[in-house]
Amino acid sequence: MRFSVVPAIFLACLTLSGCISGADTESVLSAVPSRETTGAVAKTSRLVPAADIGAASIPAAAIAEAPTAASAEGETHELAWAGNVPQPQAFATSAMTVGMPVPSERPIAALFRPEPPMGKGQRTRSKIYSQQFRDAKPINFGKVSPQKYAVHGVDVSRWQGQIDWPKLRTQGANFAYIKATDGGDHLDPMFKTNWARAKEAGIKRGAYHFFYWCRAASHQADWFIRNVPRDPDALPPVIDVEYNGESSCQFRLSAEQAREKMQVFMDRLERHYGKRPVIYTAPDFYKDNLRGHFLDYPFWLRSVAAHPSKVYPGRKWLFWQYSGSGLSQGVKEKIDLNVFHGGEGEWHQWLNAGRS
Repeated sequence: MRFSVVPAIFLACLTLSGCISGADTESVLSAVPSRETTGAVAKTSRLVPAADIGAASIPAAAIAEAPTAASAEGETHELAWAGNVPQPQAFATSAMTVGMPVPSERPIAALFRPEPPMGKGQRTRSKIYSQQFRDAKPINFGKVSPQKYAVHGVDVSRWQGQIDWPKLRTQGANFAYIKATDGGDHLDPMFKTNWARAKEAGIKRGAYHFFYWCRAASHQADWFIRNVPRDPDALPPVIDVEYNGESSCQFRLSAEQAREKMQVFMDRLERHYGKRPVIYTAPDFYKDNLRGHFLDYPFWLRSVAAHPSKVYPGRKWLFWQYSGSGLSQGVKEKIDLNVFHGGEGEWHQWLNAGRS
């Protein structure tokens, strides 16, 4: 994050004099728009969008009553706001649903009992389409290849442009995670369109947030909640945590601090949506920060050269992103390809569990 020299000197003096802690510094910095950028954020002179999304309204009393937790260094970190959660402003809202189950054994197929026949009044199962994707950079995954899994899906952002969602579904996109937000002030300009059209095409879809390490976790959770509707049919929300080489943010948090920020964000989303968030991550960030932690959370793992069991030994997973160079009818640009860890029966039972 870049800021002018005078505020920087002022903050440094306050920090050295013991007036504010490291976490408080973050709170001060988060008051200005973040300049952290990712491949999914256009480097424009103004925020996206320029209108339609109101500024966050945070009662002063709520901030003052925020609970705290001590770090390993003895500093105090803001954990979350008290008070009511703001409602989404970009969409109409729906009723809250309960959380989806968290995998407890490996593989996922072992989590489920045989699914009973559908009774009167139950929802009709959505058709599962076999994958017909191609790959610009194909990989030989050996005996346990992505093609061995029954339920394939994609994740998309503005960079895929206009998507023919019905065509993409017949190509094998049985689910889609759609880029929604970054940090505390970026909204993917294609999110609203993709969110609506994916559902119209009959694709199970969820939203994901790219996490910024120089923004307060509670601010980011509030921004996501304001822009992503609470839909009982949606997949659980996703927090995307990884290193960002393009970032101007020079904060380098310890693993403990990174996990603390993640927990604040995930707790707030789980309270609002009633579904436990999924953690998306890549090998290097996982090794440094997540290995052996968040055992009761579902993981979505990026592993484009080997099966996740080799890259993330011992880690239970729900989704596997196996390619970032997929090719499909219905999309002009390359697309990320994913699989669900289980068969068709497990997929439908997992979806139904999230609605009950």
